[in-house]
Amino acid sequence: MAMKGVSVQTEVVVIGAGQAGLSAAYHLRRRGLEPGPGFVVLDANPGPGGAWRHRWDSLTFGAAHALHDLPGMPLGTPDPAEPASSVVTRYYGQYEREFGFDVVRPVAVASVSDGGGGRLAVASASDGGRSWDARAVINATGTWDRPYWPYYPGRDIFRGRQLHTHDFRSAAEFAGRRVVVVGGGTSAVQFLLQLHRAGAQTLWSTRRPPEFTRRPFDAEWGRAVEARVSARTRAGLPPLSVVAATGLPLTQQYQDGIAAGILVSRGPLESLGTDTVRFVDGSEEKADVILWATGFRAALEHLAPLRLREPGGGIRMDGVRVAREPRLFLVGYGESSSTLGATRAGRSAALAAVRLLEAEGSPTAAVPALPTQSG
Repeated sequence: MAMKGVSVQTEVVVIGAGQAGLSAAYHLRRRGLEPGPGFVVLDANPGPGGAWRHRWDSLTFGAAHALHDLPGMPLGTPDPAEPASSVVTRYYGQYEREFGFDVVRPVAVASVSDGGGGRLAVASASDGGRSWDARAVINATGTWDRPYWPYYPGRDIFRGRQLHTHDFRSAAEFAGRRVVVVGGGTSAVQFLLQLHRAGAQTLWSTRRPPEFTRRPFDAEWGRAVEARVSARTRAGLPPLSVVAATGLPLTQQYQDGIAAGILVSRGPLESLGTDTVRFVDGSEEKADVILWATGFRAALEHLAPLRLREPGGGIRMDGVRVAREPRLFLVGYGESSSTLGATRAGRSAALAAVRLLEAEGSPTAAVPALPTQSG
């Protein structure tokens, strides 16, 4: 365990204990690295669950995006009516205990920089002088801590309530209110349906017509989406938003919402007034609340000292390895931002980190017999 004011040496630092970070930790240990001297997992949350621990209670496991198994321990079949936050927090916590990862938390990483001697320095923002010194860093910080708030004229004079997906807790608190939901993704659609059931009056604003699709969200679809996103990150461009890459599944529930007029977009916003919103088509509507379901951006500010950005605004990737910094691996970024992609990317990053260590003369032990519940 690291102490304040001490720089602790390890082989690999994993930043983030969500789906991607835990997958990476599993495969690092499977390749012979032990928690502590071999690798350290840092997490900014006070407990297990990653970003899922912050999701609203009305987001049940059955309504959430599919959560894929972590390696070595299947999730099983949770109650679809249980809040997804409870299911995932319990599952991740059991997983950490099963494989003895000894996640260090809460640790908010302030910076990752060149520490000299072929090593990277990871400094904490949350605990005085605590820091770690490693040959490789696997960054799995996701997006939850960077909600995106788009700018519109008048946003600063609107007198009603404004909140982001990040801050949503319950639809019931908006009963009887006139709520404008801004955004074209799955969260926006789910909010609209929940708010309507709770007795709110809703309006939907999207920049482009909603992209509903009848295509099954199967493995072939997933590979096609990952290929589209990968092409951008390999070129150093920012990743596509999830909905831009996937579209919206045209489920029966969503078809019913369209037929009822709930899931019909009024088009893009133009501006906000003190208690109104104005659309590009010139129409204006009263509003009590604006819910910005406008997505998130990758939480990578702590990597700024490494100067990774390309002229196109993104980070150029070679798979999970950063092209400008071969000691750094990004998982849960770009094509690996889904839970399935994150699990695979964690494995890829762990294997690449082990190969890096071996190339530098730090051989790992033979693959140990890890405990497993997968048979």
